[in-house]
Amino acid sequence: MINWNDIEQQLLKFLRDEVEKTGLKRVTVGLSGGLDSAIVAILCKQAFGNDMSCVLMPSQFSSKSSVDDAKKLCEKFDISYEVVDISPMINAYIDNMNDDKLRIGNYSARVRMSVLYDISSRDSSIVVGTSNKSELLLGYGTIFGDIACAINPIGQMYKSDEYAFGQYLGVIDEILTKKPSADLWEGQTDEDELGYTYKQMDDVLKLMVDERKTKEELLSLGCEEKLIDMLNYKIKANEFKGKLPVIAKIQWS
Repeated sequence: MINWNDIEQQLLKFLRDEVEKTGLKRVTVGLSGGLDSAIVAILCKQAFGNDMSCVLMPSQFSSKSSVDDAKKLCEKFDISYEVVDISPMINAYIDNMNDDKLRIGNYSARVRMSVLYDISSRDSSIVVGTSNKSELLLGYGTIFGDIACAINPIGQMYKSDEYAFGQYLGVIDEILTKKPSADLWEGQTDEDELGYTYKQMDDVLKLMVDERKTKEELLSLGCEEKLIDMLNYKIKANEFKGKLPVIAKIQWS
């Protein structure tokens, strides 16, 4: 059994220590109405009290429940929040994207992060990330979009483990029971896109990444070959998203 109280205390210490290093006192969190950002918001409230705020950034493609659930979470934990409708920003460029859902989704994620960093500048705060380990390993996020942040308290936590942690923290049922979704377009869900549940993927990722099992060992343990190959491909293909830009080394003569 995972000792969630111990995990909670580790993450609170991480948040306080890392923010103190910057010389700032406030943090800003983008709150989507999903589990990842809900957990981060609760942790930040515990760590910083009133020196934190959340930003809800719906677009014309967001579900109403996302905003409603985010507001309900903030009300339960007495978290300060503001709503910034990014629809006008999306509309200003959407004609250039040829109705491509992926492009619109990625653009929306980058617009949200631009807004979040602007607000963090206004408030002299730092942006706290909300991407979990499953997403980061698979590259299931937008580079310079939702992946961007100054610090990230849940980047070493698998998505499937977050449900127990969220329940421990008191995340509202509406968020705990909804299907994982980046809310990039109507009806979009992570697991439908990826073809497997997070539990199915995480069970293999833990063996593959944490225990460094080979493909042969994974097959002998009963893991599906198609799933193994998909995870391997995504990890390698999206590895660049987790790295700083590569700068050329010049030999000056």
